Amino acid sequence: MKIAIIGAGNVGGALARNWAAAGHEVYLGVKNPADNKEWSGIANLTVCSVKAAADEAAVLLVALPVPALVPVAQELGNMENKIVIDATNAVFAKPAPYETGYHVFKALTGADVIKSFNTTGFENMANPVYHGKGIDMFMAAGSQKAKEVVRLLASDAGFEACYDFGGEDKVLLIEQFAMAWINLAILQKEGRDIAFKVLRR
Repeated sequence: MKIAIIGAGNVGGALARNWAAAGHEVYLGVKNPADNKEWSGIANLTVCSVKAAADEAAVLLVALPVPALVPVAQELGNMENKIVIDATNAVFAKPAPYETGYHVFKALTGADVIKSFNTTGFENMANPVYHGKGIDMFMAAGSQKAKEVVRLLASDAGFEACYDFGGEDKVLLIEQFAMAWINLAILQKEGRDIAFKVLRR
């Protein structure tokens, strides 16, 4: 699968490495490709401009700071035939006039947008295995096609399962769920090496 990752920070970088290692063609979209030499030599990974990455791929993962969401969505324009995975969290600031990154890309690009890869820290994106078992990922969207893609990509990144929170009306809930991890790991000082997993009796 051809995947564009918009943003080469901690989350985007961790997923880029995992998906490239799984055999996907990954295009890392950054502001200044020439300044990102640390990515050279990684198989299946190409560093390029944000627009070039988006043009190459059918699936985009957005891992940007909240203030960059609206300008980048405006730059990318119409993406009606693409899937956009919103991995951002607008828990401390909103991408005004929109509530979340999901709503930004839905309104400004017309893509199939899904909220996922936002509910845990980048350390767990890089290595989601605890005691020999993958932790869980979560998603919310109105698009079943996008959910099928995210479920596959979660597995390829090392997560054991990707649970469906529901439709577009659950996007804000999944951001609040992300805040639960942030609260425990950072604000309550439990540390970033904690994760969520659904268990059944």
